[in-house]
Amino acid sequence: MIEGKLLIDGEWVSAEECFEVFDKYTNEVIAQVAVADAAQVEAAVRAASQAMARERIEPHRRYQILMKAAQLLGDRKHEVVDILVAETGFTVTDADNDFDRCLQTLTISAEEAKRIAGEVIPLEGAPGQGGRIGLTVLTPVGVVCAITPFNSPLNTVAHKIAPALAAGNSVVLKPASYTPLCSLHLCEVLQEAGLPPGWINLVNGEGSSVGNLLLQNQGIRYYTFTGSTGVGRAIQAGAGLRRTQLELGNISATIVCADADFDVAIPKCVATAFRKAGQVCTSLQRLYVQEDIFDDFMAQLVEATRAMVTGDPRDPDVSVGPMIDLKEAERAESWVNQAIEQGAKLVIGGTRDGALLEPTILTEVTTDMRVVADELFAPVLTVIPFDNLDTAIDALNDTPFGLSAGIFTADITSGMKAAERVEVGCFHINQTSSSRIDLMPYGGIKDSGFGREGPKYAIRDMTEEKLITFTPV
Repeated sequence: MIEGKLLIDGEWVSAEECFEVFDKYTNEVIAQVAVADAAQVEAAVRAASQAMARERIEPHRRYQILMKAAQLLGDRKHEVVDILVAETGFTVTDADNDFDRCLQTLTISAEEAKRIAGEVIPLEGAPGQGGRIGLTVLTPVGVVCAITPFNSPLNTVAHKIAPALAAGNSVVLKPASYTPLCSLHLCEVLQEAGLPPGWINLVNGEGSSVGNLLLQNQGIRYYTFTGSTGVGRAIQAGAGLRRTQLELGNISATIVCADADFDVAIPKCVATAFRKAGQVCTSLQRLYVQEDIFDDFMAQLVEATRAMVTGDPRDPDVSVGPMIDLKEAERAESWVNQAIEQGAKLVIGGTRDGALLEPTILTEVTTDMRVVADELFAPVLTVIPFDNLDTAIDALNDTPFGLSAGIFTADITSGMKAAERVEVGCFHINQTSSSRIDLMPYGGIKDSGFGREGPKYAIRDMTEEKLITFTPV
């Protein structure tokens, strides 16, 4: 049994209230985790603020700490991956990928810590400013609050806290209550790597309680959040003039044109739709396939889906584990059944065993069905035929969201036409909506939020630009 404590000003502390963390496949209790009360939340923010007031960590030292943390975490891979599988229900393959990407995120953030720089401003280009010098410097924004989701409890957490630390900020972290255990290891390795007390603080609890306390605390200067659009709106409203980076919901789509390479497109589409049981904001939910190839493509897509094995995520032959809990699986199943009642055709899947939902494909769907119109967050794929590219692009854009999308085509003109017209923050030619490299800028538009993850881009947003001028006398 793991005892999950709070980390406040360098000390691991208990709390009066605790919650249980369950293995998502066996439903066994694997941890008792402390819930921060109001005084402990206040203490965590105060510790973070005082840490920045007490000392400045120079960029090279930030680099050393983050590089050492990556090394120390790498030494714990077997232990951390086991915990990741247990608290998420994701397969060993998915957990391995999340772990390895986390090491990359820490390493990239460390490197970027050494590259933080402003610019020289050519003041002499203005009339009467001869001899005058101008430059900008980037300074830490202040205490950063990181609120993280269940579906990437290691790498997404790293994407928030590592750039914040690299930029010279202190951090208060609140992980998802479903999956708080990997955050313990990240905080531990940062401490062991030499991060001074108060620079990383960990508080646990529900968003409706601990999250609201963090939002109300004026000692926090920046919020970075991944989660639902509804919660994102509340954070933005509560933050006021304080800065935010919000990575919110999406109804992810990918277009397959008639000239697409099936051998490339089908494996990527299947993996994107069903990995992590479809519980990723860029999981493929709407697949637009050109009518000329629809039947042939569907036959191969179904065959590839049939090869996906659902079950115990610890089994190396399993490709889809359970959803995060039973009620979410029941919700997704109900949406599928509702769509079938409304006229959708069930091609494969649709069955549920507890929190395990079989990879499911639906066709003959309409835009008013919830499986098309709302973010599903489950291993369910809708496949929709289209006649010409403009029609597909219009359908893809017909949503309030705009995080990520993709297209498969051999025609560069078609790919670039789509790239120009599609209303998303990230667009991938000959990749699916879920393509992501950790060093790239990543984020959405419209109701999918704003701001960018990716260490270089997050660091830039987590700093303040200060102008300094010098006039010779």
